[in-house]
Amino acid sequence: MYCPYCHTDNSRVMESRTSEDGTTIRRRRECVNEACQRRFTTYERVEQRPLMVIKKDAKREEFSYDKLYRGVMKACEKRPISTEQVERVVEGIAQRLRIDFEQEVPSSIIGELVMDALRELDGVAYVRFASVYREFRDVETLAKEVLSLLTETSDKGSA
Repeated sequence: MYCPYCHTDNSRVMESRTSEDGTTIRRRRECVNEACQRRFTTYERVEQRPLMVIKKDAKREEFSYDKLYRGVMKACEKRPISTEQVERVVEGIAQRLRIDFEQEVPSSIIGELVMDALRELDGVAYVRFASVYREFRDVETLAKEVLSLLTETSDKGSA
């Protein structure tokens, strides 16, 4: 495995962990180059047929785990949410897509799955994602979404 920092073609595995669902192995590695010795993380998962995402404009692109991860991570920026929590959310969504869709999935389904997961994880991250995903055009629409979230949260608290 190449080091992403110095590009030495050798690294050693410091730790390996299997995901909760057993579909992914997370490896912490260390570069063996004495001048570098930086650590990085790699993931190993079964290669499957590409899942195509049908975009709003009807174009198709290959599903990207990394793109999903970056989107969720962006919504969770500066929030008390660990990288492991984000990884669990993204892994759960990716697994559900693989189970429920064989070849193609509408992007709207992915967006709704992300919003559902973020709603459970963190209200601020949810509102951030929803404001971009749902393309809020004004403050009133955003306020309605926040009020809906507050009502939902208070209903859970009293149940």
